[in-house]
Amino acid sequence: MQLSSPRLRAALLAAASLTLVAAVLPPPKPLGIGDRLFPELGNPGYDVLSYDLSLTYKDNSSPLDAVTAIEARTLEPLERINLDFTHGTVASAEVNGEPAQFESAGEDLVLTPAHALAAGTPLHIAVRHTSDPRGRADGGWVPTEDGLAMANQADAAHRVFPCNDHPADKAYFTFRITAPAGMTAVANGVPSALPASGAGGATVWTYKTVHPMATELAQVSVGRSAVLHRTGPHGLPLRDVVPEADRERLEPWLRKTAGHIEWMEQRVGRYPFENYGVLIARAKTGFELETQTLSLFEHGLFSGEGYPEWYVESVMVHELAHQWFGDSVTPRTWSDLWLNEGHATWYEALYADGLGKYSLDRRMREAYERSDQWRAAGGPPAAPKAAAPGEKIGLFRPVVYDGSALILYALRQEVGAEAFDRIERNWVAEHRDGLAGTEDFVRLASREAGRDLAPFLQPWLYGTTTPPMPGHPEWSTPAAPKPGPKTAPKAAAQAAPEAAPKGAGAAPGRGSAGKTV
Repeated sequence: MQLSSPRLRAALLAAASLTLVAAVLPPPKPLGIGDRLFPELGNPGYDVLSYDLSLTYKDNSSPLDAVTAIEARTLEPLERINLDFTHGTVASAEVNGEPAQFESAGEDLVLTPAHALAAGTPLHIAVRHTSDPRGRADGGWVPTEDGLAMANQADAAHRVFPCNDHPADKAYFTFRITAPAGMTAVANGVPSALPASGAGGATVWTYKTVHPMATELAQVSVGRSAVLHRTGPHGLPLRDVVPEADRERLEPWLRKTAGHIEWMEQRVGRYPFENYGVLIARAKTGFELETQTLSLFEHGLFSGEGYPEWYVESVMVHELAHQWFGDSVTPRTWSDLWLNEGHATWYEALYADGLGKYSLDRRMREAYERSDQWRAAGGPPAAPKAAAPGEKIGLFRPVVYDGSALILYALRQEVGAEAFDRIERNWVAEHRDGLAGTEDFVRLASREAGRDLAPFLQPWLYGTTTPPMPGHPEWSTPAAPKPGPKTAPKAAAQAAPEAAPKGAGAAPGRGSAGKTV
């Protein structure tokens, strides 16, 4: 048959070429960038510059229809492109405007473009897929009483959308969320367009980040929500998202955020992003989460269920502190998690100390007494043990919270408050919007102290036992129990639940399930 249409001939030739390319390549396999704790997370060979996510929400019992568009650049020659993605169905994929073959390998979506790609090639990747909020309890979508929120830490963004799901590859984000009438959609960043009418009476909400962001920090919420606006220090826009029915009852808590920001800025410098606020969701997660510019909180934290006011405020400060430590300055690897959680816990504890409710010295001494047990259960702060299979959130053990804040306390004891304050301010200023790791911190601390601090910090960071505390020769650590055949890291971490994340006994009942990550 004569092919008379140039467009039809081109389409058939592209399909034939794609089939031939795929036929000569070996079977696809999951890749990773070699993170010690998540070996198959992230993908080599390219750098993501931006994501554009279009999500259409219907209800919590239906997958969302989605299109993920990725702008990237190859770093090396590529015949295939691996993306992290699972828990969705892919309908089609394109690379640079041409159809690409797609198949799954483990938790990777593997694309085979029509042509091999040279190093330095701009990439436009478009994937049409679903995003399923049902059935998984290991991160990603979080069902709420009236819709959805998102909790991607540590490795769950790829359960929502195809991505390079490692914090080492930060990118800009645009979100386009279509929600039914009467529902409100919010996301990280600022609105980039007014809500627009969509098909069937739905509304399309569009947001864009002004600063790059790690995939684990992405936030999208859909619900019957009130969005409340106010102004923080130096005109900073504040935006809180709460259940519509609870807006008046939660207002006393929401008013505190501006003061929290001012308190943090006095210690580490200007807030690093375009806006800030809290997202309070009617959901039981067991944690709070520092999603960039819009921190996620359980509704129950504010409902008066046994949590004193000073404790709730210190948790709010913990998530706010993460905007500097973990969000703006992002860990280079997951072994650098202590830099996120240790710093957030430090400022949480410092804030509680300032309220006169739980002294910093007392909290650090209690942490010191448990530190050897935490290290035995979870590994040293800068070399934590991997979580058990199927329990990825098990990475967030006491050793990366109070056990890591203890390192900062020891550092301040060693170099003095003035040098310590310089270290903190310069750390967030010099690495703003970037990546940094443990060795970067040791170098900067040494520079600010005027001497090599590696010999002092190495045992604190990597030792299996806790070094002596400068200025406190009377502090001691009980001997850690030797693990027996039935002693798993999780069980050991739970041996002292009152000392789990969020405050060495500060909130009985929240315990190790009440992580603030």
